[in-house]
Amino acid sequence: MQELYFLKVKPLWNQFWKEGFSFWMICGYLFFEYVRPQSIVPSINFLPWTSILILLSALGLLFDSNRKWVSDRLNKWIIAFYLVILVSTYTGYNTAISRHYLEFFYTWLIIYFLIINTVTTKERFYIFLLIFLLASFKLSSHGAQVWVSRGFGFTKWGITGPRGFFGNSGELSIQMLVFFPVAYYLFIALKDYVKPWEKFILLLFIITPVMTILGASSRGAQLALSIQCIVMFYKQIFRVKVLLGISISVLVVMSLLPEEQKERFRTMGDDKTSEQRILYWTNGIEMIKDHPFFGVGFFNFVPYYERYYYGDMLYPEAELPHNIFIQVGTDTGLVGLFIYIVMLSRFLLKKKATGNSKDDIFFLNIQKGISIGILGFVVAGQFVSVVYYPFMWIGLALYVSLQNCFRKEI
Repeated sequence: MQELYFLKVKPLWNQFWKEGFSFWMICGYLFFEYVRPQSIVPSINFLPWTSILILLSALGLLFDSNRKWVSDRLNKWIIAFYLVILVSTYTGYNTAISRHYLEFFYTWLIIYFLIINTVTTKERFYIFLLIFLLASFKLSSHGAQVWVSRGFGFTKWGITGPRGFFGNSGELSIQMLVFFPVAYYLFIALKDYVKPWEKFILLLFIITPVMTILGASSRGAQLALSIQCIVMFYKQIFRVKVLLGISISVLVVMSLLPEEQKERFRTMGDDKTSEQRILYWTNGIEMIKDHPFFGVGFFNFVPYYERYYYGDMLYPEAELPHNIFIQVGTDTGLVGLFIYIVMLSRFLLKKKATGNSKDDIFFLNIQKGISIGILGFVVAGQFVSVVYYPFMWIGLALYVSLQNCFRKEI
């Protein structure tokens, strides 16, 4: 493992080609999902690349004589969540809409099991994580460049990524929330073992997602970033150097934030967007009360709202509820919501592990980074509808793979 840290290109390349077809394909999927070259270069967008790579990875795994089924209690919960979605699909308000959107979850179910059963060694996990980080850095560096190029100015549309899951500034910001703490703890784990140029890249991994979040104008993401920093640094907060660093950072951020963005925080709760979201939340809770077991139907929030709560629509059309818990509750009822919270608790209520070797320190830091990244997703998710985006499902897969690889040697 140590010869791979951090960007040892030749050892990484040699190790990658030793790992087999299924692993190559799942890494290809991650690259196409996050970097989206098919959106950047339209001429190659003539095939459903992500679907093809998922299928090839699955076929490769089936024919891999060395494959081993990775057992984890989370496997049962994620299958149970899918079964509840199926029940909700066929018992909800509009079953045709539910069936249409069903692939929005079963795709993540397949990807989760592919990742945990393919990324099964420390070397594979490190390579897979590195692809995830480099792809996220591609997004964050672009976002930082855009913000600098506009003179740290404000735009209503914030900063957008390539077409797909990160095409909206809010969703791009959440990916940065997932990326930032993992990058920080990677730096902490490796800073004493890497060359100066590698340390510089690791610092960019930390700085650019923060810049993207600040420039993207997403209030929920900026609030989530603040909470992440409190969780990450609360033990050191009363040290003189740390207090000085925090004070300087706050002054720099406040000086860089456009006045329009500060005004958005001052008017939070009173502007039209906030008023509509509050109506979504209030009426979404009523929907869950009226349909407590399996909700109003998978992805039925919008048609149900337009039918029964049309008087509380401040815009011509309804949207999803802008809250992950209300989205799950209306999609799948209290049964599905309970399972969803149990799955989230895997990140947030983890058992403390110990280890003294260089690899142990690396994996313990990454474990912490993934957990705090998902905490950011949960906080920002109180203001957006991102349940069936990759943030949590890829995070779960990374976390289970990490635990599986780590348990083998401690």
